[in-house]
Amino acid sequence: MPRCLLLLLFPLLFGLLQCRTGNLGTDQQYEIIVIGGGASGVMAGIQAARMGRKTLILEETSWLGGMLTAAGVSAVDGNYKLPSGLWEEFRQKLYDHYGGADSVKTGWVSNVLFEPNVGADILAAMTNSTSQLDVHFNTSVDTVIRLENKWKVRSRGPTGKQDLQCRIIIDGTELGDIAKMTGVRYNIGMDARSSSGEDIAPAQSNDIIQDLTYVAILQEFDKDSDHTIDKPEGYDESLFYCTCAGICDQDTIKPKLWDCQTMMDYGRLPNGKVMINWPIFGNDYYVNAIEASPEERRLLYEKAKWYTQCYVYYLQTHLGFRHFSIAEDVFPTADHFPMIPYHRESRRIQGIVRFTLNDLARPFEQTTALYRTGIAVGDYPVDHHHRAYPDYGELPDLHFYPVPSYALPLGTLIPAGVDGLIVAEKSISVTNIVNGTTRLQPVCLLIGQAAGTLAALSVELDLPVGKVPVRKVQESLLAYDAMILPYADVDINDPAFAAVQRIGATGMLKGEGKNIGWSNLTLFYPDSLMTRQTLLEGVKEILLSDAPKTAGEENLTIEEGYHFAEQLRLTLQTKYPGVNLPESSPSLADIWQQMQLSDLDPKRSIKRKEMAVLLDQVAAPFSIPVDHFGYFQQ
Repeated sequence: MPRCLLLLLFPLLFGLLQCRTGNLGTDQQYEIIVIGGGASGVMAGIQAARMGRKTLILEETSWLGGMLTAAGVSAVDGNYKLPSGLWEEFRQKLYDHYGGADSVKTGWVSNVLFEPNVGADILAAMTNSTSQLDVHFNTSVDTVIRLENKWKVRSRGPTGKQDLQCRIIIDGTELGDIAKMTGVRYNIGMDARSSSGEDIAPAQSNDIIQDLTYVAILQEFDKDSDHTIDKPEGYDESLFYCTCAGICDQDTIKPKLWDCQTMMDYGRLPNGKVMINWPIFGNDYYVNAIEASPEERRLLYEKAKWYTQCYVYYLQTHLGFRHFSIAEDVFPTADHFPMIPYHRESRRIQGIVRFTLNDLARPFEQTTALYRTGIAVGDYPVDHHHRAYPDYGELPDLHFYPVPSYALPLGTLIPAGVDGLIVAEKSISVTNIVNGTTRLQPVCLLIGQAAGTLAALSVELDLPVGKVPVRKVQESLLAYDAMILPYADVDINDPAFAAVQRIGATGMLKGEGKNIGWSNLTLFYPDSLMTRQTLLEGVKEILLSDAPKTAGEENLTIEEGYHFAEQLRLTLQTKYPGVNLPESSPSLADIWQQMQLSDLDPKRSIKRKEMAVLLDQVAAPFSIPVDHFGYFQQ
């Protein structure tokens, strides 16, 4: 063959060979790969890239956001008074789009409701404006292999297979699939009481998970119009008789039955749309697809979608809502249904820390001090959906178990025994009961931000994930306006906010958790007077002994508080000689001016917020490292 013809044919032959093998030559290199672009995954990718790390998100659908968008659960539950980090950034962008906070209070289930496609557009804009971040849509992962201190990932997308390498993987999948691929130990279903130590847990463990829901987004049309869908095959209207008041006998069932119009207004979205995600004999559906193959999952999800179609048909024909029908301008799918179902529960990894109901409900009474390691905050009740399970009556009643707001510990994201992997979304190391609150959208968004922060620091410091200092992660989160403790009464824009968060995370000044109906919160009481006894008790924990005695009235003065902080700094320098503590103290006047505090009268009683500032600025006890259980390290 003439040499000139070979030269012409070579590029064509090389291209064909590339199509067959997917990628020839060196694997594409990233520092961090996030697998799964759901609520946690997208925020993990954004955060890691904003911290300067070369990051890739691999997402199986054509949208980012997971349950918030691709699953259609666009009614955000909780964290309304906890404006933390990327959750707050996302919420503000929704406000900007719709015209303010009141514009997204369209349904009674949530204070933040939006159209899923709008949420997807916002997340796309956030990722597109983040340098160092790539996103591959419609891409799945075939294999994940550990190579010394790196991962090799084989992905499969629209252009074929591709080989990738990275330092850190973040599992942001809906069901913890990557954790399983990497050999992480995990649990599925309810924990035994003897294992979790939770009084309301069942006596025996089981593999029962929460119901999933295939959401539908309906569009409201003119009252006199008829938009009834075709009757689904196998339709049985009796399944839905108790969905709202008027048909079912209230005495025969436990849940409150709302009137039918109120039920429809539950998930009302802007622009005449309604989210159908109704738990009371509605479209919740029980299926455990966690260990199923991809094809088995597809078939199971089709059944869940069929069930929702039956429910929509019931709403139209039996309850008279014929003027509502499937919205055709929301999802880019042939049937206009969401791309994925809403998963409430996943695999739960066995992490270096497991967060239990006891840790959550009574954080200051445990032998560990996990609250000191907080990296994400939440305030929603423990909410479990099990009514669609065939033997529902035999399960413990976990519906809205009362808890305060809480801080999720860092160690729940770190699997035991597998390095280079961080687990996010609903697969973190919590008990089945705790998953009932940590699964909510704002918490998952903040879990993602924490995962991205941990991954970025692991790369930057060249440390294994489990060796990254807890305080480094927390300081980075605070620098990005994220909360590490759920204090609802200290504004995030207050100049003293970070100081209060840091001192709270030492345990020297503790908040008080409250449960008032649906309003779960933790209060710091920033304007209450600082008592001598409270301060001495708090300091005892960091000194591992009694604090120096101070004489005087029960309430400390500003002057006494300042001198106490100075004395504490000197004591900490002796107790923790390897820690870089301040060598000198700024003046009271400088502190008051910098923190924009008022009424600097050294003789007046000092407030809790002011004492937190003095402790932080003068003694810097947050500098004392803690391990993943919250114990101070010398």
